[in-house]
Formats: sequence, C-alpha cells, structure tokens
Amino acid sequence: MSKNAISTTKAPGAIGPYSQGVEIGDLIYTSGQLGLDPVTGELAEGVEKQTVQSLQNVQAILEEAGSGMDKVIKTTVFLKDLADFTKVNEIYSTFFTEPYPARSAVEVARLPKDGLVEIEVIALKK
Repeated sequence: MSKNAISTTKAPGAIGPYSQGVEIGDLIYTSGQLGLDPVTGELAEGVEKQTVQSLQNVQAILEEAGSGMDKVIKTTVFLKDLADFTKVNEIYSTFFTEPYPARSAVEVARLPKDGLVEIEVIALKK
C-alpha cells in the first residue's frame, strides 16, 4: 500500500516538514489545520473565525483527495483555552451531519503561530 501526499493551494501550505494530508489505502489523514487564511497566511481574528477557517482548510484538503466532510470518521480538536469549547462546538456542528464523527477535544499550552484552535481529521476516501 503506497502513501500519497495531498497538497492544495486552497489550504495553507505546510509550515514544516510535513504534508497537508496523506492518503493511504481508503483513508485520508489531514495534518492539524490552524485558522490560517490560505491566501494571506494570516490567522483569522478570534476563535470563531479561526474555527471556521480551520474547518474550511480541512474541507479543501479532503476535496483535493476526492473526499469530503461527510466522510470524516474521527476528528481531534486542539484548543488554546477549553473555555472556548462551546463556541467552537457551535461552529463545528455546522460542518458535520449525523452520524457525527468520533472526536477528541483537548486544551493545549500553545499552538503554532499562537493559534486558538487547530483541527485534524481522519476520513474515508469516496
């Protein structure tokens, strides 16, 4: 089984030695996506806008791989402040439908570029 990198200009480029996503077999793994605008490279303002942008970045990577948000089976949400969980959850729920993916959400000490939220997913290929 070969491992193929996924790359799209519709999501921010990697800021280190990693791929935006990797496809292996019928699975797609995305790297954690910050709320970075893929055009400007700047973080969106506030946790709500960063959450939207993060999920749009995930969506762009999945679409590049021929998948979509409806094929996500597991997500991990990293939060700078767990007090933002409710705000993030409200936005998150607009990107997914039932049956919802399995999910973990954790508070972390710091995210790259001092982001407020980072989201990674595992999805099935269509």
